[in-house]
Amino acid sequence: MTKKVVIAMDIYGTVLTMETIVQELEKHFPKANAETILKTWRQHQLAYTWRLNSLGRFLPFSEVTRNALSHTLAETPGADLAEQHINRIMAAFENMGTFPDVGPTLSRLAVTPGVIPVVFTNGTKTMVSHSLSKSKDLAPYSAVFQDIVTVEDVKQFKPAPAVYDHLAKMVGLVSQKEDIWVISANPFDINGARNAGLKAIWIDRSLTGWTDRAEPSLEPTAVLHSLEDIIQTITHHYKDELNRHVTR
Repeated sequence: MTKKVVIAMDIYGTVLTMETIVQELEKHFPKANAETILKTWRQHQLAYTWRLNSLGRFLPFSEVTRNALSHTLAETPGADLAEQHINRIMAAFENMGTFPDVGPTLSRLAVTPGVIPVVFTNGTKTMVSHSLSKSKDLAPYSAVFQDIVTVEDVKQFKPAPAVYDHLAKMVGLVSQKEDIWVISANPFDINGARNAGLKAIWIDRSLTGWTDRAEPSLEPTAVLHSLEDIIQTITHHYKDELNRHVTR
């Protein structure tokens, strides 16, 4: 690739799988209950970020995550846990495993010229740095990422426009936002990227197809079922763009 292209990868739910969290919850609850608790916890976690955006307030993502867990446990019958157990569940965020397509994808990104991979996350820099160094699946590829771009500096969460403007500033592409590709399994992240003028690839691992209708015009640039296809998709995009210019 002859131009500078930034691949901004979301980490929670896109690179890192929540299976490790389920396993930690299973030490205290049956598997079905653990999965339900995780699903509800994640819903509260994201809802809290959006509510904080609307309120014009900000808390570090680590606090948001812990508060959402407390909320989930409080509304789940028989889910009282001692503080030490909650601490262990929170610590599991630092040792989360990756989806099977992550390793091969990062290996290819490491040797693809013209591509700059960065982490782009709601998480704090401390949370993500710990994951990059402690996750047995992710640590071997930590050097692939050239930066960690978090929302901490702007004190807003995805999908606020300021977050994506901050990403563009951090990677030096404020006037070339169309060369930033946000890679995410979260529809709200896709909405935010497209709203800000960035490209966005939605990773549809559940094979459901794009059904989000929050703002129908904010569709992903591409929908893929695996991270392993992102390089080919982006390369083809620029080849097609070049061909269109040549034939004009």
